[in-house]
Amino acid sequence: YKQLIKIQIELPADISAKDRQGILRSVDRCTVKKAIQTGPDFVIEEVENLDADAQALLTLNPDSEASTYIVGKDLPLEQTIANMSGVLAGLGIKVEIASWRNLVPNVWSLHIRDAHSPMCFTNGKGASKESALASALGEFIERLNCNHFYNDQFWGEDIAGAPFVHYPDERWFKPGPKNALPAGVLDDYCLQIFDPDGELRSSHLYDTNSGNVQRGICSLPYVRQSDGAVVYFPTNLIDNLYLSNGMSAGNTLAEAQVQCLSEIFERAVKRVILEGEMALPDVPHEVLAKYPGILAGIDELEKQGFPVLVKDASMGGAFPVMCVTLMNPRTGGVFASFGAHPSLEVALERSLTELLQGRSFEGLNDLPQPT
Repeated sequence: YKQLIKIQIELPADISAKDRQGILRSVDRCTVKKAIQTGPDFVIEEVENLDADAQALLTLNPDSEASTYIVGKDLPLEQTIANMSGVLAGLGIKVEIASWRNLVPNVWSLHIRDAHSPMCFTNGKGASKESALASALGEFIERLNCNHFYNDQFWGEDIAGAPFVHYPDERWFKPGPKNALPAGVLDDYCLQIFDPDGELRSSHLYDTNSGNVQRGICSLPYVRQSDGAVVYFPTNLIDNLYLSNGMSAGNTLAEAQVQCLSEIFERAVKRVILEGEMALPDVPHEVLAKYPGILAGIDELEKQGFPVLVKDASMGGAFPVMCVTLMNPRTGGVFASFGAHPSLEVALERSLTELLQGRSFEGLNDLPQPT
């Protein structure tokens, strides 16, 4: 395949034009062109400010004329990006774009991170640069808001003894007699799932971020959607069993709720399919033809020698889940990517973009063989 590698260089303003040209030529001579692939093209250019160029999409003042709506978003992408960038900037967080990927048409992914804390990072994916950036920023905010960046860390004695550890509305429950679960933690339905044999004890549920066993079991209020009742979930269960599953951020509450449920459906259906060793039906080509942007990405993968199977993972129409599976005939590797959304087009797009998120064509040689 043909790849263009762009190298941007920021030079001091007081360097002469002759020296600038010499530096650019020396950089060109240093590029190891044959080590990557046959005949890549290098573009070496001077820019005034590397940070400004890399962050151009993160502008807080979107063009009033630009208004790109996509299915599943309640605001234009430009406004979505500006709003989320503004939230992070207001918190003093400088987000930087670390890398982009665009292997096939209409499939973009990127990696963003906190410039001052690079371990706080997220990935985004979409059919365009803007939709991928909106995806990454939304994931950054959801994980920041849910304390996910440091979910497996000890937060220190100061936080452990603070008025609250996770959120102001958390509750701490003292263990029952003989280490029994206290009343008020979980509901009957959840207890049937998490403690079917009656073996769960209070000591299993202490908060690991604070390590403060004297305070008891730290629990967060969740609203049961069937009747609006509040159910207190131990933070220990959330961190150990769910991680980021069910986290979301959106322009509106409804948008965020759809994202939450879609992700839960996706993971649950994937588990049922894999555990049941189920064979999924193909999505007919005439259905895929309704979405030329998605089909263009699939066609390009197949031109590069990677067969793609598009499967209906809706379990007979019960769940809005799709599956895109890529195969590498050279290595026997296979990767199945699942995506969910009430819109079939969005579910398909998510499956395809998730498949290639952060990957290079060389990386497709590392796909595991089926077991």
